[in-house]
Amino acid sequence: MTTLRRALATTVVVAAALGLAGCTAGVEPELDGSVDATSGAEVAASGSAPIVFAFVCRTGQGDATETYTTYAAAWEADRTDCTAKPITGTEMSAQQQAAVRAADDAVDLRDLAATCAERGVAPWTAAVETDDQARVAAGLLEYCPGHPDRDRLQEALLAHRG
Repeated sequence: MTTLRRALATTVVVAAALGLAGCTAGVEPELDGSVDATSGAEVAASGSAPIVFAFVCRTGQGDATETYTTYAAAWEADRTDCTAKPITGTEMSAQQQAAVRAADDAVDLRDLAATCAERGVAPWTAAVETDDQARVAAGLLEYCPGHPDRDRLQEALLAHRG
C-alpha cells in the first residue's frame, strides 16, 4: 500500500511539473521596469497594440542622454531634445490614430511622441505660422492632452486659424 501511495504521489508531482513547464515554455521574461538611463541602444518592439514609447532625451551635457518611460518624467526634467523609441506594441491606439490623422501626414507617430516628451521649445512655445506647423500642432494637441504647454500651443493654433 505504501509503495502504491509513493508511486501515485510521484506521478502527481511529475504531472504537475510537466504542466507547469508547458505553461511557461516560450514565455519571454518580464521586464523589471527599470531603464538604463545612460544607454542609447536600440530597443526592440514586441507584442501587439498599443504602441508604447521610451524617450531618449539629451541632458544638455555634451552627448549625454537620459531615458524616460513616461511623458511626465521627461516634462518634469524639462527636456528639449528627445527621440521616441518604441518599446512594445505594434498597432496604434485610437488616440494615436486620431493624432496622426489630425497631423495630416505632416509628421508620423514617432515624431509626435518625441515632440510630446519635449518642453519649453517649438512648437510648444512658438507661433504657428504655416499650414504644416498647424497640422503638427493639431496632432500634438490630440496626442498630448496632459502636456504642460498644451494651452499655449492651442492658443497659437487658434490664432493661426484666425
